[in-house]
Amino acid sequence: MASAHDVAKYILEHQGSISTWKLQKLVYYTQAWHLVWAEKPLFQDRIEAWANGPVVPALYNRHRGQFSVSKWRKGDTDKLTEREEKTIDAVLSSYGGLSGHQLVFLTHNEGPWIDAREGVASTERSRNQISTESMAAFYLAVAADDDATPIGEIDWESLS
Repeated sequence: MASAHDVAKYILEHQGSISTWKLQKLVYYTQAWHLVWAEKPLFQDRIEAWANGPVVPALYNRHRGQFSVSKWRKGDTDKLTEREEKTIDAVLSSYGGLSGHQLVFLTHNEGPWIDAREGVASTERSRNQISTESMAAFYLAVAADDDATPIGEIDWESLS
């Protein structure tokens, strides 16, 4: 099985230098959509509901103190299967053009992060886990919702 480090390395090889916020959210979304499309986790690393959205602590421990990253020394993209790469590519196609702030906005308005933060103040630290079960249920419902707004059609100006 792949690790979050393998996914992060693949993302950076295809996106180039990005903020650590954006990297964390893209890794989160690859896990979420892989749960929907492949019906199993992409990686086993824990995802937590931090104040600024979903965070994989294993990745944070490597980029702590950095605003942006361009390379990921840990991880091996050869461990990713073709299907896993297709999931990551699809996520990058949909979410890769968004900023870290836009990705934080999205995750803050979605069930898995909201549920994991229940009872926690908005700026309070939390190590609450976002479960793969909650992610699978939420994004499966999004995928089945014919009225859901596609990511590329969100009117960001109206949300400001």
